[in-house]
Amino acid sequence: MRMLTVALAATLLAGCAGSAMNQARTQTPYKTLSSDKPEQLVAQCIQFSWQDEAVFGVDAGAYLQPGKKGGSTVYTRSAESFVDLETGASGTVLNYYAKQDDFVAKRRLAALATCL
Repeated sequence: MRMLTVALAATLLAGCAGSAMNQARTQTPYKTLSSDKPEQLVAQCIQFSWQDEAVFGVDAGAYLQPGKKGGSTVYTRSAESFVDLETGASGTVLNYYAKQDDFVAKRRLAALATCL
């Protein structure tokens, strides 16, 4: 029963994050970047850098999943920040979305930039 409750809670949270991401994707990205590195390598680097508790404290959760239209997506709890990664003609294209233009969004962007 406990496992079922945990699974149900995880499914509900994923659904909430998904709808928040879909809403954000209708807007212009906070920042668009590119890298000549492979998409999967950049995605794993971003996930790892966003999980740094020394930088982000207790809110250092980052998750990696397949992208909505291919590629991959790295996102934080409640999709406060996320980045869609796709393989382009000259490397990886990154669309970074942040719910608010604040210190945390800028810090996540800086951590993301170290992976390019």
